[in-house]
Amino acid sequence: MQSQTVETNNLKTHKELEDIKLYINGEFVDAEAGSTFANHNPFTNTVINNIAEGRKEDMEKAVAAANAAFENWANLKLKERVKYIYRIADLIDEANDEIAYLESLDTGLPISQTRNQAARAAENFRFYARMVETKHGESFPVDDEFINYTVYKPLGVVGLITPWNAPFMLETWKVAPALSTGNTVVLKPAELSPLTANKLAEIIDKAGLPKGVFNIVHGFGETAGDALVKHPDVKAISFTGETTTGSTIIRNSADTLKKTSMELGGKSPLIVFEDADLDRALDAAVWGIFSFNGERCTSNSRVFLHKNIKDQFVAALKERVRNIKIGDPMDPSTQLGPLIEKGHYNKVKSYIEIAKEEGCDVVQGTVPEEVKAGNFVPPTILLNATNDMRVAQEEIFGPVMAVIEFEDDEEVIKAANDVKYGLAGFVWTNNLKRAHRVANAVEAGMVWINAQNVRDLRIPFGGVKDSGIGREGGHYAFEFYTEPKVIHVAIGDHHIPQFGK
Repeated sequence: MQSQTVETNNLKTHKELEDIKLYINGEFVDAEAGSTFANHNPFTNTVINNIAEGRKEDMEKAVAAANAAFENWANLKLKERVKYIYRIADLIDEANDEIAYLESLDTGLPISQTRNQAARAAENFRFYARMVETKHGESFPVDDEFINYTVYKPLGVVGLITPWNAPFMLETWKVAPALSTGNTVVLKPAELSPLTANKLAEIIDKAGLPKGVFNIVHGFGETAGDALVKHPDVKAISFTGETTTGSTIIRNSADTLKKTSMELGGKSPLIVFEDADLDRALDAAVWGIFSFNGERCTSNSRVFLHKNIKDQFVAALKERVRNIKIGDPMDPSTQLGPLIEKGHYNKVKSYIEIAKEEGCDVVQGTVPEEVKAGNFVPPTILLNATNDMRVAQEEIFGPVMAVIEFEDDEEVIKAANDVKYGLAGFVWTNNLKRAHRVANAVEAGMVWINAQNVRDLRIPFGGVKDSGIGREGGHYAFEFYTEPKVIHVAIGDHHIPQFGK
């Protein structure tokens, strides 16, 4: 293994990391069956440590602990509950360097990007603490006879199933609103990136949350995840991940009538018209697909270029791809790291071969010889692509951009929508009438005009079609993690029908 180039003073090195246990009812415990699975470093493909493999019996213990803790946590005075939430945020800030290191070690994401994610994770908790302090119900007076008002009640035990890309940020984005609104939590993190989930358990444990309020069961979707989804005491499931898995979760939740929130796959279009600011559009297109190693659900994996600027834009794209720094995720100058694991690496590589078979001209960067032990797919552009190709229709989830030419608005809108996904979209033009018209016509849950994928925690996040069901973020997350309750109060002597008198 090459020596890590990031500053790691006071951090445990790769070889010193301890094996990871489950976190149930305020204790770090082994799995009931004693089973473990190996966790691999995508940069070296060597084992980092071993992870306790939770199964149905472990999930039942975790749900029981969360269920027992719910009433006291839900009824805790709000000012006391938010103290815990703010404390978690402060502890995340204190552990920022360690979290960034663990995330890069586990996922292959460049350290320059994981540092920003850790900071955003702390803000997730502060944001939802502030929101819950100002959240209020509605009042519906009826003349001088009634007042009807609403209160928002926590659901109970909620199950959170999170993905392996940007895991810490996405875990906290679910955990923060769930805990803030008075629910108790069982988290099933992705088995491919368990390190920062365990760090979150350590932080929450240090924050002193009551036993059972927060629990983590590591394991596989077919066992641990399935048991969480089917458990009758779990009131809701929030899932971020692949579309087929999301469909299975919805089906398995039906018997117990759970609420579900699904943030699923994407094949998002980025449309560049001839009058766009091409330099800025180029920056956005390159960052949107090649940051996060291309493992981002909202990535602009389809780039539509107007025929009048296509050659100019493609020439600049080729130059940028050649200059992207590929290397050790711990090197602050690295811009593209290895993919999460060997199986996913092989999948992405197979799509590049499919692109060649479909007639694309493949342009790639070069992986340095000294890092070829890792799961590196270089930044890749698929030229001469058409929207009906598999590489333009199917989610590749890697640093692979399909470039498609168009001539007019109607043509590009039709092509952008001619895909089963509908998560995000990006429109680049200085014609504001066109910008709004096209943004409204693109079938997606979120569209950015003349901007990259910038996030505001207040907005609803989610997609349409095969990209998901429901919205999270802002007050939309509160609507998912609570149920409105209506209370009717008589304030006058209104007439009551007198039956049987």
